[in-house]
Amino acid sequence: MSEPRPPLPLLHDADGVVAVSKPPGEPVIAERGGPPEACLRRRLEAQVGKRLWVVHRIDRDASGLVVFARNAAAHRALSLAFEHREVEKAYVALVGGVPIPERGTIDTPLHSARKGKTRPARPGEPGLQEARTEYATRKTWARGEASVSLLEARPHTGRHHQIRVHLRSRGYPLLFDPLYGRGLLPPGLEEAPGRRLALHARQLKRPSPRPGGATLTIEAPLAPDLEALPAWLDTEW
Repeated sequence: MSEPRPPLPLLHDADGVVAVSKPPGEPVIAERGGPPEACLRRRLEAQVGKRLWVVHRIDRDASGLVVFARNAAAHRALSLAFEHREVEKAYVALVGGVPIPERGTIDTPLHSARKGKTRPARPGEPGLQEARTEYATRKTWARGEASVSLLEARPHTGRHHQIRVHLRSRGYPLLFDPLYGRGLLPPGLEEAPGRRLALHARQLKRPSPRPGGATLTIEAPLAPDLEALPAWLDTEW
Protein backbone atom coordinates (compact mmCIF):
# COMPACT_ATOMS: atom_id res chain seq x y z
CA MET A 1 0.00 0.00 0.00
CA SER A 2 1.45 3.36 -1.03
CA GLU A 3 2.07 6.12 1.49
CA PRO A 4 -0.48 8.98 1.45
CA ARG A 5 0.79 12.04 -0.35
CA PRO A 6 1.47 15.14 1.78
CA PRO A 7 -1.04 18.01 1.56
CA LEU A 8 -0.44 20.62 -1.09
CA PRO A 9 0.69 23.92 0.47
CA LEU A 10 -1.85 26.62 -0.38
CA LEU A 11 -0.23 29.70 -1.89
CA HIS A 12 -3.47 31.70 -1.74
CA ASP A 13 -6.97 31.08 -0.40
CA ALA A 14 -9.24 34.13 -0.32
CA ASP A 15 -12.16 35.73 -2.19
CA GLY A 16 -13.10 32.47 -3.86
CA VAL A 17 -9.61 31.89 -5.29
CA VAL A 18 -7.32 29.05 -4.23
CA ALA A 19 -3.82 28.58 -5.66
CA VAL A 20 -1.21 25.84 -5.31
CA SER A 21 2.10 24.92 -6.90
CA LYS A 22 1.60 21.87 -9.09
CA PRO A 23 4.33 19.22 -8.93
CA PRO A 24 5.76 18.03 -12.26
CA GLY A 25 4.19 14.95 -13.78
CA GLU A 26 0.69 15.57 -12.44
CA PRO A 27 -2.06 16.75 -14.82
CA VAL A 28 -4.36 19.57 -13.75
CA ILE A 29 -7.43 17.60 -14.88
CA ALA A 30 -7.88 13.90 -15.48
CA GLU A 31 -6.33 12.62 -18.68
CA ARG A 32 -8.32 10.74 -21.30
CA GLY A 33 -8.41 7.06 -20.41
CA GLY A 34 -6.90 7.64 -16.97
CA PRO A 35 -8.55 7.38 -13.55
CA PRO A 36 -10.59 10.53 -12.81
CA GLU A 37 -9.01 10.96 -9.39
CA ALA A 38 -5.45 11.04 -10.77
CA CYS A 39 -5.14 14.80 -11.21
CA LEU A 40 -4.38 17.97 -9.30
CA ARG A 41 -8.00 19.12 -9.22
CA ARG A 42 -9.31 15.97 -7.52
CA ARG A 43 -6.39 15.85 -5.12
CA LEU A 44 -6.98 19.44 -4.05
CA GLU A 45 -10.75 18.96 -3.80
CA ALA A 46 -10.17 16.07 -1.39
CA GLN A 47 -7.80 18.27 0.61
CA VAL A 48 -10.12 21.30 0.96
CA GLY A 49 -13.33 19.28 1.10
CA LYS A 50 -15.15 21.24 -1.59
CA ARG A 51 -15.73 21.22 -5.33
CA LEU A 52 -13.32 23.42 -7.29
CA TRP A 53 -13.71 25.05 -10.71
CA VAL A 54 -10.85 24.83 -13.21
CA VAL A 55 -9.77 28.25 -14.48
CA HIS A 56 -6.61 27.45 -16.50
CA ARG A 57 -4.04 24.70 -16.94
CA ILE A 58 -0.30 24.25 -17.29
CA ASP A 59 1.48 21.34 -18.96
CA ARG A 60 1.58 18.03 -17.12
CA ASP A 61 5.39 17.94 -17.20
CA ALA A 62 5.74 21.55 -15.99
CA SER A 63 5.61 22.66 -12.37
CA GLY A 64 4.26 25.75 -10.72
CA LEU A 65 1.32 28.00 -10.05
CA VAL A 66 -2.22 26.86 -10.80
CA VAL A 67 -5.33 28.78 -9.73
CA PHE A 68 -8.78 27.30 -9.08
CA ALA A 69 -12.10 28.94 -8.18
CA ARG A 70 -14.10 27.94 -5.12
CA ASN A 71 -17.46 29.08 -6.50
CA ALA A 72 -19.23 29.90 -9.75
CA ALA A 73 -18.94 33.67 -9.33
CA ALA A 74 -15.17 33.55 -8.82
CA HIS A 75 -14.87 31.13 -11.74
CA ARG A 76 -16.71 33.49 -14.07
CA ALA A 77 -14.67 36.52 -12.97
CA LEU A 78 -11.35 34.70 -13.35
CA SER A 79 -12.30 33.13 -16.66
CA LEU A 80 -13.26 36.54 -18.07
CA ALA A 81 -9.99 38.02 -16.82
CA PHE A 82 -8.03 35.30 -18.66
CA GLU A 83 -10.20 35.68 -21.77
CA HIS A 84 -9.67 39.45 -21.86
CA ARG A 85 -5.92 39.00 -21.26
CA GLU A 86 -6.01 40.91 -18.01
CA VAL A 87 -3.97 38.23 -16.24
CA GLU A 88 -0.17 38.52 -16.37
CA LYS A 89 1.79 35.26 -16.17
CA ALA A 90 5.51 34.72 -15.73
CA TYR A 91 7.42 31.46 -16.18
CA VAL A 92 10.97 30.32 -15.48
CA ALA A 93 12.47 28.35 -18.39
CA LEU A 94 15.89 26.76 -18.86
CA VAL A 95 16.86 26.37 -22.50
CA GLY A 96 19.71 25.21 -24.64
CA GLY A 97 21.69 28.04 -26.24
CA VAL A 98 21.94 31.77 -25.59
CA PRO A 99 19.11 33.86 -27.08
CA ILE A 100 20.04 36.69 -29.43
CA PRO A 101 18.86 39.29 -28.62
CA GLU A 102 18.95 38.60 -24.90
CA ARG A 103 15.36 39.84 -24.58
CA GLY A 104 12.60 40.15 -27.10
CA THR A 105 9.12 39.16 -28.26
CA ILE A 106 8.15 36.11 -30.30
CA ASP A 107 4.86 36.60 -32.14
CA THR A 108 4.89 33.62 -34.49
CA PRO A 109 1.31 32.33 -35.05
CA LEU A 110 0.73 28.72 -33.99
CA HIS A 111 -1.29 25.82 -35.35
CA SER A 112 -2.41 22.51 -33.92
CA ALA A 113 -0.43 19.47 -35.05
CA ARG A 114 -0.74 15.71 -34.86
CA LYS A 115 -0.74 13.76 -31.59
CA GLY A 116 -1.71 16.75 -29.46
CA LYS A 117 1.28 18.85 -30.43
CA THR A 118 1.55 22.43 -31.71
CA ARG A 119 3.71 23.87 -34.49
CA PRO A 120 4.46 27.28 -36.01
CA ALA A 121 1.78 28.17 -38.55
CA ARG A 122 2.49 28.86 -42.19
CA PRO A 123 1.72 32.41 -43.40
CA GLY A 124 -2.01 32.78 -44.05
CA GLU A 125 -2.74 29.18 -43.08
CA PRO A 126 -6.41 28.54 -42.14
CA GLY A 127 -6.83 27.83 -38.45
CA LEU A 128 -3.72 29.66 -37.29
CA GLN A 129 -3.79 31.22 -33.83
CA GLU A 130 -2.10 34.49 -32.98
CA ALA A 131 0.43 34.03 -30.20
CA ARG A 132 2.86 36.31 -28.38
CA THR A 133 5.57 35.54 -25.84
CA GLU A 134 8.03 37.97 -24.28
CA TYR A 135 11.30 36.60 -22.92
CA ALA A 136 14.29 37.97 -21.03
CA THR A 137 17.58 36.19 -20.38
CA ARG A 138 18.47 36.17 -16.69
CA LYS A 139 21.61 33.99 -16.63
CA THR A 140 23.78 31.91 -18.96
CA TRP A 141 26.27 29.08 -18.54
CA ALA A 142 28.79 27.72 -21.03
CA ARG A 143 31.12 24.74 -21.17
CA GLY A 144 33.06 24.21 -24.36
CA GLU A 145 30.71 24.83 -27.26
CA ALA A 146 27.61 24.03 -25.19
CA SER A 147 25.51 26.70 -23.50
CA VAL A 148 22.41 26.93 -21.32
CA SER A 149 20.29 29.95 -20.41
CA LEU A 150 17.76 30.73 -17.72
CA LEU A 151 14.90 32.83 -19.07
CA GLU A 152 11.84 34.58 -17.80
CA ALA A 153 8.99 34.03 -20.25
CA ARG A 154 5.74 36.00 -20.26
CA PRO A 155 3.01 34.62 -22.54
CA HIS A 156 0.43 37.20 -23.58
CA THR A 157 -1.77 34.52 -25.11
CA GLY A 158 -2.57 31.06 -23.78
CA ARG A 159 -1.98 28.72 -26.71
CA HIS A 160 -1.28 25.03 -26.24
CA HIS A 161 2.46 24.49 -25.54
CA GLN A 162 3.05 28.13 -26.51
CA ILE A 163 6.29 28.81 -24.63
CA ARG A 164 7.79 25.47 -25.64
CA VAL A 165 7.03 25.90 -29.33
CA HIS A 166 7.96 29.58 -29.50
CA LEU A 167 11.37 29.10 -27.90
CA ARG A 168 12.03 25.98 -29.97
CA SER A 169 11.16 27.92 -33.14
CA ARG A 170 13.96 30.36 -32.34
CA GLY A 171 16.48 27.59 -31.71
CA TYR A 172 16.33 27.60 -27.92
CA PRO A 173 14.49 24.41 -26.89
CA LEU A 174 13.59 23.85 -23.28
CA LEU A 175 15.89 21.42 -21.51
CA PHE A 176 14.57 17.86 -21.22
CA ASP A 177 11.46 18.58 -23.31
CA PRO A 178 10.20 15.15 -24.42
CA LEU A 179 8.03 16.57 -27.24
CA TYR A 180 9.97 19.45 -28.78
CA GLY A 181 13.53 18.92 -27.58
CA ARG A 182 14.46 15.37 -28.56
CA GLY A 183 18.00 15.18 -29.86
CA LEU A 184 18.61 18.84 -29.04
CA LEU A 185 19.96 18.61 -25.49
CA PRO A 186 23.34 20.35 -25.10
CA PRO A 187 26.15 17.92 -24.27
CA GLY A 188 27.37 17.77 -20.69
CA LEU A 189 23.96 17.48 -18.99
CA GLU A 190 23.95 13.71 -18.59
CA GLU A 191 24.39 13.93 -14.81
CA ALA A 192 22.26 17.04 -14.27
CA PRO A 193 19.49 16.97 -11.66
CA GLY A 194 15.89 17.76 -12.51
CA ARG A 195 15.80 15.87 -15.79
CA ARG A 196 12.24 16.82 -16.71
CA LEU A 197 10.68 19.65 -18.68
CA ALA A 198 12.53 22.73 -17.38
CA LEU A 199 9.48 25.00 -17.17
CA HIS A 200 7.92 26.48 -14.03
CA ALA A 201 4.89 28.78 -13.69
CA ARG A 202 6.28 31.33 -11.24
CA GLN A 203 3.87 34.23 -10.95
CA LEU A 204 0.34 35.39 -11.74
CA LYS A 205 -1.01 38.93 -11.48
CA ARG A 206 -4.61 40.02 -11.89
CA PRO A 207 -5.92 43.58 -11.52
CA SER A 208 -8.66 44.01 -8.94
CA PRO A 209 -12.18 43.86 -10.42
CA ARG A 210 -13.11 46.67 -8.01
CA PRO A 211 -12.04 50.28 -8.72
CA GLY A 212 -9.14 51.18 -6.49
CA GLY A 213 -8.69 47.60 -5.33
CA ALA A 214 -5.31 45.96 -4.90
CA THR A 215 -3.78 43.81 -7.65
CA LEU A 216 -3.81 40.11 -6.84
CA THR A 217 -0.25 38.76 -7.07
CA ILE A 218 0.55 35.09 -6.37
CA GLU A 219 3.97 33.50 -6.63
CA ALA A 220 5.09 29.87 -6.58
CA PRO A 221 8.67 29.22 -5.39
CA LEU A 222 10.82 27.35 -7.87
CA ALA A 223 10.28 23.60 -7.62
CA PRO A 224 13.10 21.86 -5.71
CA ASP A 225 14.35 19.88 -8.70
CA LEU A 226 14.52 22.98 -10.91
CA GLU A 227 16.16 24.93 -8.10
CA ALA A 228 18.86 22.25 -8.00
CA LEU A 229 19.57 22.51 -11.74
CA PRO A 230 20.97 26.10 -11.78
CA ALA A 231 22.94 25.31 -8.61
CA TRP A 232 24.44 22.28 -10.38
CA LEU A 233 25.28 24.39 -13.43
CA ASP A 234 26.99 26.96 -11.20
CA THR A 235 29.24 24.21 -9.85
CA GLU A 236 29.80 21.99 -12.88
CA TRP A 237 29.80 24.53 -15.70
